[in-house]
Amino acid sequence: MNVTLPANYRPSDKEPFMNPKMREYFRQRLLTWRHELLDESNETLQLLQQGGELEADIADRATVEAERALELRTRDRARKLIAKIDEAIKRIEDGTYGFCEDTNEPISLSRLEARPIATLSIEAQERHERMEKTHRDD
Repeated sequence: MNVTLPANYRPSDKEPFMNPKMREYFRQRLLTWRHELLDESNETLQLLQQGGELEADIADRATVEAERALELRTRDRARKLIAKIDEAIKRIEDGTYGFCEDTNEPISLSRLEARPIATLSIEAQERHERMEKTHRDD
């Protein structure tokens, strides 16, 4: 289904939840975010491939290695985020996007705007975090 969004469209609580325009809005946001992460990842790969020379000074070498390790951790986080974005896009396609995995209730638009990959409502997320904390403290 091909949906054209009006200029400056923003989802609103006044329209039916996850109507075609709303789904297309979030699909485009997710695709843009994914594209940005891939661009950053490609830049990092190019920088890492260029950085083959060894620093003579041990402190400089340690700094370069620490920067590389940080870049690799950042890229790993981006890779995991891209996987979550891909999952969210699949949920848009299968009609489950925007609904809480625990309760099947709609996730608030403000939460989806802030975190378009959200799979839990704020209440379910807080419950989940409380349970994790309880189990961690055992």
